[in-house]
Parts: sequence; structure tokens; C-alpha cells
Amino acid sequence: MTTVYLVVIGLLGCGAAATLYRLGRGPSMLDRAVALDVLTAMAMCGVGAFAVVTDDYSDLPILLVLSLLGFVGSVSLARFFSGISR
Repeated sequence: MTTVYLVVIGLLGCGAAATLYRLGRGPSMLDRAVALDVLTAMAMCGVGAFAVVTDDYSDLPILLVLSLLGFVGSVSLARFFSGISR
């Protein structure tokens, strides 16, 4: 493992910890929804960094599934929250 990979994983871990704090503490449901979206993006970054370091790109379908789940989740939450405000 390279030093750059360890630094990236450390920074992603710190960001994930802050995101989990916002997920648990968020004053509104929109804050929690954004935190879940950010957590999905961080997981995607972690999988991408792992694929680059190991030089094995068989994990790329995982990135595709995570991106689709993040998109569908964000759109469904946006539609749900737009119906509440009316």
C-alpha cells in the first residue's frame, strides 16, 4: 500500500465520521438525506481508490450500483419532500 492510498483512506474515514455525525444529529430530514448522499459518494471514492491501488477493475460494477442507488434515492427523497411542503 502506498502512502497516498493511506492518506486518502484516512481522509475518507474522517469525512465519513463527520457525515455519520450529521446523519445522526441532523435537525431535519433533509440534512439526513444529504448526509446519506454524501456517504454514498464517499463509499464510491473508497471503492475507486481501492480499484486503482490494486490495479483490479473488477469492482467497477459496484461503483455503477452505488451511483444508481444514490441517484434513485435522491430523486425519490426530493419527490417525497416536495409533496410534504404543499
